[in-house]
Amino acid sequence: MPVIRVVNPAAPEVAVRADGGTIGGVSSGETQRVWSPGAATGIGSMPGTDMSEAATVVFGELSELPHLPELPARGVGADLIGRAAALLVDLAVEVVPSGYRVTAKPGRDHRRAVDLLHWDLDAITEVAERARPSVVKTQVAGPWTLAAGVELARGHRILTDHGALRDFTESLVEGLSAHVCELADRTGARVVVQFDEPTLPDVLAGALPTPSGYGTVAAVPEPRARELLDTVIGAARAATGGPVMVHCCGRRPPVGLLHAAGADAISLDATLLDDASSAFLDEIGEAWDDGTTFLLGLVPSVAPATRPELKELARPAFDLVDRLGFARTTLAERAVPTPTCGLAGASNEWVRRALSLAGDLGKAFVEPVEGW
Repeated sequence: MPVIRVVNPAAPEVAVRADGGTIGGVSSGETQRVWSPGAATGIGSMPGTDMSEAATVVFGELSELPHLPELPARGVGADLIGRAAALLVDLAVEVVPSGYRVTAKPGRDHRRAVDLLHWDLDAITEVAERARPSVVKTQVAGPWTLAAGVELARGHRILTDHGALRDFTESLVEGLSAHVCELADRTGARVVVQFDEPTLPDVLAGALPTPSGYGTVAAVPEPRARELLDTVIGAARAATGGPVMVHCCGRRPPVGLLHAAGADAISLDATLLDDASSAFLDEIGEAWDDGTTFLLGLVPSVAPATRPELKELARPAFDLVDRLGFARTTLAERAVPTPTCGLAGASNEWVRRALSLAGDLGKAFVEPVEGW
């Protein structure tokens, strides 16, 4: 079985087997939380085009667990797929009318994505020098979302070709390891990786259209999806020596699969759980009981019509632990409040308010307000 070796100066050297298992390092069950109780964080995206401004807001409002902002409003190369493509090693993409496509060598589109990421790291370095964070989170498209969002030369999605899927996964893992090392060096902080898998539910359901638009791509079996996620999660854990998060903004993200794949933290929209089935709640309960941390989306990602009260925003989290039969102290121990999704569509005023509210919720998890 091949071994991918990744090294991060902030973590012990760990070898990762292709199946995601570790050799001589930490495993999912041994990975410890590296942020303080009461921490809050963001999903990733922010509005606007000024990275210095976005980073200043994030590091100011989310001091316990800030993240590297993503600014998709800048266009090509700044979106989820383009940003992941900027990390690829020895592979390149270009933009065609249907989206991103593999190309033989880096062209204007690929170079733009790489340049944007480098400029963002420069901006983060300046902000981190003032904020001195102990932990920083970085986000990247997960392997299934990346493989669904990039086409082969013939127009078919990468995920339909086993060899191409393997090559892109290995390239992503190698590039992510280098990115983690650079981010740790520039910020002086521990780095936590979050894989974004918004397309995973469609991949599993066979709901992605074919190039013709008249059919759909065959569903990926859960064991195969789990195996690939296990590989990249293990590699990211090896690179950081810390927990690995997976975010899925679907209404019913595959929590059981993500837990089985070794995710140390699972990020979901907790405001959509009122009508969740017993089976879905059982998946959350089993993962939580097994030590998984949940990033609970509680704060609206765009400004609501009326100003929300903190108690109202916290209610889905308290209802969830009550329904599952957990003590409310579980929220302080293994939950992190976040906005319900990215903030790219929010106003600048609401961004600051939303992140501030997330921070207040984190404090309320640790020290619940009387009467809640």
